[in-house]
Formats: sequence, C-alpha cells, structure tokens
Amino acid sequence: MQVTSPNNVKIYNLSQGKSLPEFLSDAKKRALLKKDVALRRRIELIQDFSMPTVSTKVKVTPDGNYIFAAGTYKPRIKCFDVNQLSLKFERCIDAEVAAFEILTEDYSKIAMLLNDRYVELHSQEGRWYRIRMPKFGRDLQYHPANCDLYLVGAGPEIYRLNLSHGQFFKSFMTDAKELNVCELNKEHHLLAVGTIDGKVECWDPRSKQRVGVLDCALNIADMSDDLESCVCPEITALKFKGALQMAVGTSNGRVLLYDIRTNKPFVNKDHHYDLPIHSIDFNNDNKIVISSDQRCVKLWDENTGAPVTAVEPEHDINHMHIVKDSGLLFLANESSKIQTFFIPMLGPAPKWASFLDSLTEELEENPTQELYDDFKFITVKELESLGLSHLIGSSLLRAYMHGYFMDIRLYHKAKSIANPFAYSEYRKKKIHEKIEESRENRVQIKKLPKVNRNLAEKLMHQSNDLELKSGKKKKQKKEAESLLGDNRFKAMFENPEFQINEESEEFQVINPVVTKKFDKMRKKKIAKDEDDVLSDKEDSKPEGKGSDKESSDDESAMRWIQHHKKLPKQAKNPKAKEAKMYQLKTDQEFYTMKDLSKVKHDDIKKRRKIMKASIEDRIENDDSTSKRPVTQQCAETTFKSRKSENQAKRDREQKSHREERRKVRRNAMNLPKIKNKPTL
Repeated sequence: MQVTSPNNVKIYNLSQGKSLPEFLSDAKKRALLKKDVALRRRIELIQDFSMPTVSTKVKVTPDGNYIFAAGTYKPRIKCFDVNQLSLKFERCIDAEVAAFEILTEDYSKIAMLLNDRYVELHSQEGRWYRIRMPKFGRDLQYHPANCDLYLVGAGPEIYRLNLSHGQFFKSFMTDAKELNVCELNKEHHLLAVGTIDGKVECWDPRSKQRVGVLDCALNIADMSDDLESCVCPEITALKFKGALQMAVGTSNGRVLLYDIRTNKPFVNKDHHYDLPIHSIDFNNDNKIVISSDQRCVKLWDENTGAPVTAVEPEHDINHMHIVKDSGLLFLANESSKIQTFFIPMLGPAPKWASFLDSLTEELEENPTQELYDDFKFITVKELESLGLSHLIGSSLLRAYMHGYFMDIRLYHKAKSIANPFAYSEYRKKKIHEKIEESRENRVQIKKLPKVNRNLAEKLMHQSNDLELKSGKKKKQKKEAESLLGDNRFKAMFENPEFQINEESEEFQVINPVVTKKFDKMRKKKIAKDEDDVLSDKEDSKPEGKGSDKESSDDESAMRWIQHHKKLPKQAKNPKAKEAKMYQLKTDQEFYTMKDLSKVKHDDIKKRRKIMKASIEDRIENDDSTSKRPVTQQCAETTFKSRKSENQAKRDREQKSHREERRKVRRNAMNLPKIKNKPTL
C-alpha cells in the first residue's frame, strides 16, 4: 500500500505492491513471503482483482455485493463476490465490451454492448440472448419502468430495445450526426444524450418527444479568448445529481455543471490536459465532484470549482467507478491490475472492507513515507548542467510541470561526477552554520558583517551616532534600526549572493551624493585610527640613540602642530587665543623632554589601573568632576566648564531668595505640645 497526500488529503493506493504469480506452489509462495518484506506488507483487497492485459470497464451492482469488470485479452467479463473477497465467475466473449449495464440488483442479469455491433444479454447461467444493432454502439442505458434498453452510437438514432417484447421499437431521431453517450435520470426518467456537435438533447420516454436542447459548445466558446482557434468539442460524459443538476464532460477536458432549468453553466472546470472526460460522479456528503480523464482523477468543489485533490496513477485510465456512500474508488486502466484507491475524506470504507478504517487510523498515528521521497525534482536547465539532457523521454525521467522527477540516487551520482567537490563544500558550509548557531548563545558583540559591510556601517552610523531631531529624520533612524534587526533581511548581510556592487553604474546613479559623503567620513575615521595606532607604536618603542629619539619627538610635535592648525580660530576671544598659544609653547617644551617615553608609559599604566577599578572606586578617587583631561598624541589639554552670564545671574537671584526665606521663616520649636491625644 502506498500513501500520498496531495493538497493535504490522504489517498491510499491499495493496489500498489508486488504480486505473486498464480503458477507458484504454496510452499514457494510462503518462502517468498518470508524473504520479501514488500510482499508481506501488501494489501490484497480482492483476490485476483485483475485482467490478463487491460481492463476497460468496472461497476458495482446496486446491492453492493458484487463487482463486474470487463477487459482483454482475450475479451472477458469477471464477477467478484465482495463477501468472499474473491472471484465468483469469469466469462469469455467474442468481442471487446464497449459498455455494459446491470439490469437487476444483483449479478443475475446483465446487458453488454460489444464492439462488433452485437448486444448480449447474460443471466446467471450464461449468455441468454444475442442481437445485432444497425450501427456501431457506444453507450447504453436501461429504463426499468418500461423495460426499454436505449442504445446510442455512430448515428442520429436512439435505438429502443424492449426486453419485455424482445424486439426493437421505433427509435428517437435526433438532429445530431452521431451520439457518444447517454444518461437516464432516476428521479423523473429524463433521457439525456451527448452529441459530437457539442449539444445535449433531452428526451421524455413517456411522450417520446424531445423536451430541450442544451448547446454546451457555445458556452465554452463564450469563455474562450481566441474564437477562431476554438474547435467545437464533443460531449463525452453525462451525469445527473438529483432531479435538477447535471454534469457535462467534453472532449477538450472541461466539465460543465448545469441547472437543467437554465442554459448557462454555473461552474466551468478545466482539467488542463485537453483529454476527453469519460467519467463523472458526485459526493453528496462533501459536495465534491469527481471527474476523470485519461491522465488523472480530479476532485473539486461543486459550488466554486476550487481543486481539492487529485489521483494520478501510473497508467492511463479507461473508466472510473466510486462505491456508493464510501471513499473507495476503482479505476479500470491500461494495466493488468484494476487500481483501487481509498480516500477517507469522501467517506468510510464499505462494510465488506471495514478493516480499512482501522488500518488508516493506525497509519495516521505512524506516518509513512511519501510518494516522492526517493525522487528529486529537477528543471531542464539543471538537467543540462548535469549533462543528462539525453535522458529526456526515457523511463529514468518522469515529466512533471516545468521539470522532471529523477531518482535521488541517480541525481547524487551525476552531481558527484559534474562537481566532485560539491559534497565537501556542502559539508564545510553546514559545519560553519552549526558553529554560527552555537555562537548565538554567547554574548553578542556588535560588529560589522562580512557581506555589504559599507551598507551596514552606514545604517549603524545613522541609527547610533547621529542625533536626529526632526520627524523625518527620526523616521529614517527607526527604519535603519529595523533593517539591521529584522530577520527578513538577515540574508542580505550573510549570503554573498546579495553583495552590492558599488562600482556599478546603476548604484552610482541611484545614490551619487550620499555615497561620496559617507566615503569621505569613513576615510577620515580610518585615517584618524591609523594615526592613533601609529602614535601608540612610536610611543611603545624602546629608547635608542639620542639623535633618533629627538628626531621622532620633533616629527610628533610637527604632527600635533599641523593638527591644531586645522582647528577653527577663535578671533573674537583674544584671551583664549593667548592661552592657546601659551599652551602650545608649553606642549612643545614637553615634547623635547628626555623622559618622554617614561612619562607616557606611566600615564598608560595609571589609566589601565583606573579602568580596572569599579565605578564606585573611580567616583571616590575623582577629585574634580568639572575638569576632564583630553589627550591627543602625547599632548594633554585641560578644560574647565564655565557658566554663562544669564545662568550666573539666575544662581545669584536664587541664592539671595533662599537667604531671605531663611530669615523670615519661623521655627517650630516654640509651639506647645499636645498632652492628651484626641479620642475617636
């Protein structure tokens, strides 16, 4: 048994698996069952439920106790007893069966329409009567109220064979050239026939007159965009649901649902295979339509036409039949086995196969392997890259949508030949991903990513460094932060395939000004960091000869002077300018001292000691909070915060106000104490 779930609907293929040949002895069969696991796990719902070559038709009797199946070769019909789950009888006939109809509730009477223009009537003893019809027949229906057997075929007539009198009655003449299919409504006994002209004609057996014509081809042409290329479709399938609803299948793969009181369909379903629809059925519990063509069986919603699921067997389908009030589905196909599917969504299993319900419940608890777990879907482009395009059309590739299904073992073998280092690269990539996942639990240090480094730096600069005040800029800051923290854009800074080419013409056209401005800022920052590193390296060098040390001191002094020349001039404050010049002179003298390296080394050790101390110790040891030292390349500058004139004036006013209040305020020490507390 094989389990698939297209569109999350469980479908159980009961005919999947190996079968044992009939000529084997019981001992050999038992030996094979011990060795082969697939043979032990197979489900044989009905014994010998097959045909020698091909099965063409399959039907269940109205009482549900017998199954009839027709096939070839040699042409034959088989009857299976479902209570015994085995074959009841088998009869060979002279020609292939085009269609057959069960005349009674059980297997005792059956009418068969053969391909050689004969109609055979069989009873439980064997063939009872054989009669030839004027033209080749295609379908038949039995009307039990007047014992008429209606036959349609390669002609405009609807032949009426009365089984009570044993002769043909006057035929119904239609306007069509040929008739493909006929269907009798069990509610009001209206006979509908489908023509090759794309029309459905309805006849009343009581008045023996035509009561209406439905032009289905015209409705299909109205829905088609290209009217010139539209070919008139034939009617190939008919099915009634109740008294008013009718389904029509056409030769171009469409199913139309009609209310017989109107001439326009309320649902138009396309199978998209352009193959004739040969079987239609309804599921009343879930309001689902089941339609079948040569390629697949589709289940879709009755009101909207929305797809529910589909059954795609390996071989072409000739006929479909659903067991009444159950989810069991029989398919006569181009193989020896008659395919059996069980869909629990459509209904429970029939009484004679009730064990299927418990079996499917167990499989729901223990999920099995899916249909395509051992296959790899591959596109045409990937097939060419692997050098396997010559396999198209062979049994190694199974066409599906815009590509093919290939055996996973063949795919891995071809992949290893085309790229021998693919597995090692894949393994390294997976190991790297595992390492990165384990690092996520550690303390995260904010650093720039490897991919799109400039973009991440730009976003971090916008979100952290800039103090944006206006509403528009606040919004930009929020967007920058969300872009860096959003998991949807995570691959943008991890996957090398998303690397932005900043040298491309498109990038330069989109942001020419912003990029240049940010590059200048980044270059300044890099130059500053390099200067700091260079100065640290020079300071950490050991003392050498006096001439080398003096030259290095002079160079550092010149760099400090050039840096301070770039600072803005304070022309309006001459005192500050004089103080600055004085400080510059003293700093130059400081640079010429012989113990420059020793002072710098002691200063670094002192700072490291302070940084290792706790915040509480640092605050206690800090004498003046208003003075903050700022060092720049061995030069130390001290700044003292000064208050503005308005702030100083406000401080003086507040101080005088507090002193005045202190004088006016009365002391509460002289107030008399209350000896007795008030009682409640």
